[in-house]
Amino acid sequence: MESGNREIFKAAFPGKYIQGENAIDQLPDLISLLGSSPITIASPTVMRDILPKITLPANNVYSGFGGECCESELQRISNVIETNNADIVIGMGGGKVIDAAKIVADRAGLPVIIVPTIASSDAPCSGCAVIYSEDGKFESVYYQKMNPEVVLVDSKVIAMAPVRFLLAGMGDALATWFEASSCNRSKSANECGGYSTLAAMNLAGLCYDILLEYGSAAKTACENNIVTPALDHVIEANILLSGIGFESSGLAAAHSIHNGLTAIPETRDYYHGEKVAFGTLTGLHLNDAPIEEIEEVYSFCEELGLPTTFAEIGINSDKMALLPDAARKACQPQESIHKEAGIISPDKVLNALIAADATGRKRKNRLIF
Repeated sequence: MESGNREIFKAAFPGKYIQGENAIDQLPDLISLLGSSPITIASPTVMRDILPKITLPANNVYSGFGGECCESELQRISNVIETNNADIVIGMGGGKVIDAAKIVADRAGLPVIIVPTIASSDAPCSGCAVIYSEDGKFESVYYQKMNPEVVLVDSKVIAMAPVRFLLAGMGDALATWFEASSCNRSKSANECGGYSTLAAMNLAGLCYDILLEYGSAAKTACENNIVTPALDHVIEANILLSGIGFESSGLAAAHSIHNGLTAIPETRDYYHGEKVAFGTLTGLHLNDAPIEEIEEVYSFCEELGLPTTFAEIGINSDKMALLPDAARKACQPQESIHKEAGIISPDKVLNALIAADATGRKRKNRLIF
């Protein structure tokens, strides 16, 4: 991060980012630029609904996805790559498929093309991925040597997906500006191992502005399976701006709180971005954010239907006793929550979790503070 007394600023970007209606038609040409023996890793839904409509090279090998980005699944896919002498990897689907494709490509030293079919997270553009246990519990972050060579986003494919995925993506992107700001305030390193550039900070801020301005209209477009400028703006915010923003400016409380919440089994039925949204609200309470800012973020989540209470991420009254476990997991030494200013402890995180839920419930009862 430093060379002598100098700060080193680092940023990371995908090699190419391509977005638009029918953009997926460019996939065969992109494959030919980077390799000649492709393997495509795809979720069952993609195998059924999308791949039959695409003409890929005749020697393309298809590999399904077992549903979890865990070591056993990564090893299985790696064996398929080795057996078929693949020289390029294509990952198509949601966040865990994408993470798996990035990891196996990195381990094999191969280029990777990422084709997200939902805009549910900022995973596609980044040079890092999350590894879970077989039962969905967060284990570690895996850093690749490089970011994906190509990220190819078909807006029409995104528009046809269930709207909950888009909303989860907005929940993930919501954290970008606040975590970037925390790292900037505390002079903490970003996910590239350096300090944030001005470009990355401004992209993180633009991400938040786009969500506030176009989020509701993008939700309406997706509900009606149509592509509008608002939807394209939010797709870009969810995938490109949030991806560059989090990686090149840094993670802080919201994602650590997400990781902590995975200690409660009932939360694992909820999407990454839904838990990150609640983590953002928790982070605002943890950091003593201005009331006006807290109200703005709660209002955004309420308008879109993102979680603002424990009940909305599966934590009912009989599971409250597990909250200290979640707080402790969020505060493990390797977690990014320690990039927040001041001393962070499990007790402080537990109190912030309770405050975030209490505020959400109070607002739902229309007792606006």
